[in-house]
Amino acid sequence: MTRIPASTSTFARSPRRLRLTLAITAFSVLTLGACGTERTVKTTVGAEQTKRAEAVGGQAGPPLTQILDRIEQSCPPSAPPEGPPTGPAEALPPGAEVPSDAIEPIAPTAGPEVELNARDWCASNLHEERIAQALWHLVDPTPTKVRTILNDLGYTDERIHDLKQSGATTRFFLDLREKGGRLCLKGSAAGEKTIVDKCVAPATGPFTPGDRKQ
Repeated sequence: MTRIPASTSTFARSPRRLRLTLAITAFSVLTLGACGTERTVKTTVGAEQTKRAEAVGGQAGPPLTQILDRIEQSCPPSAPPEGPPTGPAEALPPGAEVPSDAIEPIAPTAGPEVELNARDWCASNLHEERIAQALWHLVDPTPTKVRTILNDLGYTDERIHDLKQSGATTRFFLDLREKGGRLCLKGSAAGEKTIVDKCVAPATGPFTPGDRKQ
């Protein structure tokens, strides 16, 4: 092993270099600590939602912020809904005869198909899936249990309306109007017979379940 005499070393530890090294080290520790804290908070919140969902017999779904991010990234921007198709019907091939019992389809003039814009329609699919999955295994779906599940999914009480139980089923409405849209959801929590579907809320003003269109 060759020893290098101290006098021939070309590296000098200046006070300035030492202070800079200490500062970088301290910043790195703080940054890592902050990242660890953020992960801990997210993990804690997720675990708490799971515990609450399991306590009432349901399953926790992805956080609402994650769904809203997916809506922003994958759904089209807000735009007026497109009306039903117009113009002449598709012509029949030459020589073809119209069956005597044929019924001409009638394009809808109201309801989600014509009153929800493309963004609402896209967002509805994401909301419907997560809510139905969370309520699917809910045992004895009372209004209290259903509200707990909806709250844990991120839907506040201000968005939950007409939460009522009828026999073994609890029905509810969710006001999901955003950015000028008219989206609402109607749900019936009934175990494996749970159904969540889109509906149309008033364009403005307070949400009243009696005013929504299915």
